[in-house]
Amino acid sequence: MAPEFVLAATGFAVLLGLIALRAPVGLAMLLAGAIGYEHIVGLAPLLNYLKTTPFHLFSNYTLSVIPLFILMGAVAERGGLARDLFEAFSALVGHRRGGMAMGVVASCAAFGAVCGSSVATTATFGRAALPQLLRFGYPGGFASGTIAVGGTLGILIPPSVILVIYAISTEQNIAKLFMAAMIPGLLAAFLYIVAIAILVRLNPSLGPTAPRVPWGERVRALLNVIPVLTIAVVVVGGIYGGVFTPTESAAVGCIGVLGVGLLRRSLPLREIRAALLATAETTAMIFAILLGAEVFNAFLALSQAPDLLAMWVTDQDFPPYGVLVALLITYIILGAVMDELAMILLTLPVFFPVITALDFGMTTEETAIWFGILVLVVVGIGLTAPPIGLNVFVISAIARNIPIAQTYRGVLPFLATDLVRLGLCVAFPALSLWLVRLLT
Repeated sequence: MAPEFVLAATGFAVLLGLIALRAPVGLAMLLAGAIGYEHIVGLAPLLNYLKTTPFHLFSNYTLSVIPLFILMGAVAERGGLARDLFEAFSALVGHRRGGMAMGVVASCAAFGAVCGSSVATTATFGRAALPQLLRFGYPGGFASGTIAVGGTLGILIPPSVILVIYAISTEQNIAKLFMAAMIPGLLAAFLYIVAIAILVRLNPSLGPTAPRVPWGERVRALLNVIPVLTIAVVVVGGIYGGVFTPTESAAVGCIGVLGVGLLRRSLPLREIRAALLATAETTAMIFAILLGAEVFNAFLALSQAPDLLAMWVTDQDFPPYGVLVALLITYIILGAVMDELAMILLTLPVFFPVITALDFGMTTEETAIWFGILVLVVVGIGLTAPPIGLNVFVISAIARNIPIAQTYRGVLPFLATDLVRLGLCVAFPALSLWLVRLLT
């Protein structure tokens, strides 16, 4: 084996060892990268690199979109917008078998347009929807599983913090990635609703019906969600129409959700303060991981292992789709045991050069965008797949009386639809690229 590969493999081993010892992911990547960097070029160049890198990394204007989208979701969560969405969709379809579960999925999809976090979406609807589902007789595992998979729509429906990180890491256009994510995200919501319809048809006890809501109350519930739907249209439509940059749309969204909360008096000062603190904590965590990834990626670049691996794969004349499937399987395995952000930042320096070196009959930019959406899909799978499934842990922390094993059983049928969607996105790149080609 080439010494470059041995060095890179040793760096990964040290990193995984630190993570196994429960070191924070950002710190583990920073230490492993710094040790490898020093081994290759020495201590003085490492110190010079560390002296300037944090400033140049965090002064990047593009990164400002991350805290803004996080703040928009945090304010929306505390302003009761998620509850309004669930009540509106439940009023429309709750009287049908499985209708309230379908309402959860539809609400999560709508909420995803103002919240780029799957964890926040899961936690929000865990508090807003789970008590209602249980009150009307939905089995605990099915109810919590539905909310867990619905929460993944928080990153699948643009805007998405994960896509922002991918765009920054691979130097791609954020707006184009948001365009590419829309159809696969809506397809996810549609397939989840189809899965619910099939499940309640096979087992009617899974989806009890709620009393039919009078039309007057339905209209009032729908009027109540006009503000949040308007914000979603302005944020996403502004990006698609070229009216706003992603950063500007995030700022407009923050002002919108804050204004709605204040006008409704559903957002007291203590909740605004809690939203700001939550945003600061989440942003600090993400930025720490970004810094660690930057140093670790610099070590990998010095080792030349990613470029050599890409050249080797190209020289072997492997089928491009065969390589892609192998990488996606690797992502699914890693996603079941690793945090999604760390997984992406850890693997992109190795996987991305390999993918862009292969010929899929598209331009390099289209290949990069398409691969980004595929990565987003497998990240969504990892958020609910055992044995980790971060969204499952989030909903289990809220629903302490529902055993986590029941929630895992509840998400399994939805995981099957995720694999179907992944296969469709692989087989038909136009699902990801059609809007990009149409709007640019």
